[in-house]
Amino acid sequence: MQPNNSVEIVVDGVTGVGKSSLVKIISEEFDLKPFSELFEDENRLLHKFFYDRPKWAFPMQTNFLTNRFKQYKQAMKVGHAVMDRSIYSDRIFARMYLEYGYLNPEEYAVYNNLLNTMLDHVSPPNLLVYLRVNTDEAIRRIHRRGRPDEVEVEREYWDRLNNFYETNYKDFNLGKLLILQVDNLDYVHRPEDREYMVSQIRKAREEMISSITASGA
Repeated sequence: MQPNNSVEIVVDGVTGVGKSSLVKIISEEFDLKPFSELFEDENRLLHKFFYDRPKWAFPMQTNFLTNRFKQYKQAMKVGHAVMDRSIYSDRIFARMYLEYGYLNPEEYAVYNNLLNTMLDHVSPPNLLVYLRVNTDEAIRRIHRRGRPDEVEVEREYWDRLNNFYETNYKDFNLGKLLILQVDNLDYVHRPEDREYMVSQIRKAREEMISSITASGA
């Protein structure tokens, strides 16, 4: 697959960590096309899920997976893209829902079959930036953002999700991974924090390009 048909950067991390803000900064600093997380939920499945998780987990997660696949394919077609979350982190949620009984084993098997089929038709991003944050700080940011469905969710849910993110990125082997601890950073309002994030990403991109060049030599 040609470089212009790949996604340059995916920014990932638990809900509320600051993915969207960083995507905007990256798009400005590196002249990349930004793709905000696609959220098409005309049936309010997320809202329904938070009030009856076992009933709605499967249709909700399958719907999100389908949307993420469509968006990732579009980003690959456009090229030179930076994305807020992607299909490559969708399994984090499904694994958590399986472990805590929101998905039953049969539903998870169907979901996993669909996911693996979709992954055969896309390529991993050149660089994945994982924003790490402690749960209490993530919750503080969620409350500051103020989305009703998120604000009402119990702390245990966010703590579980954060732990599943950590586990996922311990085993990440699909390409260059940059992990940044952002608890004490405000890269939207503090120029020095923005410059720190940009410098770390620039360094990771340079290392990634050098690695690709060396492997192709």
